[in-house]
Amino acid sequence: MSISRARGVTLMELIVFIVIVGVAMAGIFGAFNTMTAASADPQVRKQLVAIAESLMEEVQLMPFTYCDPDDPAAPTATSPAGCGTQEGIGAEGGETRGGDPQFDNVSDYDGFTMNSGIQDISGNTITGLGAYSASVSVAAVDLGPGSDMEGGDAISSVSGAALRIAVTVTGPGGASVTLEGYRTRYAPNTLP
Repeated sequence: MSISRARGVTLMELIVFIVIVGVAMAGIFGAFNTMTAASADPQVRKQLVAIAESLMEEVQLMPFTYCDPDDPAAPTATSPAGCGTQEGIGAEGGETRGGDPQFDNVSDYDGFTMNSGIQDISGNTITGLGAYSASVSVAAVDLGPGSDMEGGDAISSVSGAALRIAVTVTGPGGASVTLEGYRTRYAPNTLP
């Protein structure tokens, strides 16, 4: 009869196994730690984009007329010459976003800033957005050769027929997003 020798793991093999598993687990936990620490960044970025898109939409939905919308000639003027008060870049007559009188044209938003948190259009600070700031710039641009859908006058042939709007939002940790959009004077006499 032969006696078989019991086979098992030696103490040295067990120690090597524990060291290898320990190093692997440290690497895995380090990766989880990195992912967890960076998981808040997408939330900040999404919030930056949401604020910028909201403010861009607000600006683009404003009238873009030859005259200041408070001017009685605004619904009928076909050029700046027909205005009593021409609409220029920047706010006129003490207009503000949340005050009285309020912004009433796309170009009024040029130079607008929110430095102490994000506010709604009434001027109320939105809870949870105190660490964010926003600014808007509006500039007249020439879109180059082009025409309207019916083959009429080229957009570039009409002075001030297009505006470039840039909205910049800055958040916690210096994260920043800038959106740019354009507004054309496709219906110059339309008022809300």
